[in-house]
Amino acid sequence: MTERVMIVTGGSRGIGAATARLGAKAGYAVVVNYASNEAAAKAVVADIEAGGGTAIAVKGDVGVEADIVALFEAADRLGPLAALVNNAGVVDAVAPVAEMSADRLDRMFRINITGSFLCAREAVKRMSTARGGQGGAIVNLSSAAAKLGLGGARVDYAASKGAIDTFTVGLAKELAGEGIRVTAVRPGIIATDIHASGGEPDRVEEIAPSLPMRRAGTAEEVARAILWLLSDEASYSTGTIIDVSGGRSILP
Repeated sequence: MTERVMIVTGGSRGIGAATARLGAKAGYAVVVNYASNEAAAKAVVADIEAGGGTAIAVKGDVGVEADIVALFEAADRLGPLAALVNNAGVVDAVAPVAEMSADRLDRMFRINITGSFLCAREAVKRMSTARGGQGGAIVNLSSAAAKLGLGGARVDYAASKGAIDTFTVGLAKELAGEGIRVTAVRPGIIATDIHASGGEPDRVEEIAPSLPMRRAGTAEEVARAILWLLSDEASYSTGTIIDVSGGRSILP
């Protein structure tokens, strides 16, 4: 019960899994949250334990408030919460706004926006020095889409990440005097399976040649930025949003 605890939502794969592994190496006890892929989450936990670290896998949908509360209660059993990485998110198939259903929009915003708000709420209750906590840091996952808009493709996803940018700045100002720093990263095209979940399994290979660096990024490259923002090396940074996009500034 003496270890600093990190919660990584959506921690079973991609950027979340890379962040969980690096977090353990940095000395955190890691809570690997997952929505459905138990085997992948347990594999991350096994990797961390094999390296001498502490980790647990906790199932929970960040689109469901009760699951979020249960996630944080599970983390409480490991020790004091020091870091939250709001990584869990979804994309959907390419579609113009004229063809988007209310159900699609509800799912997108409930998971990508409301889930991040509620996870931050629970983290603040535990970390705020004004509430008896020891302080800490929150890193939100935005996206280059927040600036690109993704017109004709995924405006809903882009809008959800634009909301995360605003949320990050506002929450940072709200908590600056309570010992909690709030920052974000904006990944660009990263080689993870999120593209397949949106119906485009070959998207990375198709887009990579048109990117400024002529390649996609890796989950580990994004995770390193997240761990820096969580660390004492970033002690005077709050409200900061770092682009990890290989120079991508326009939609290919």
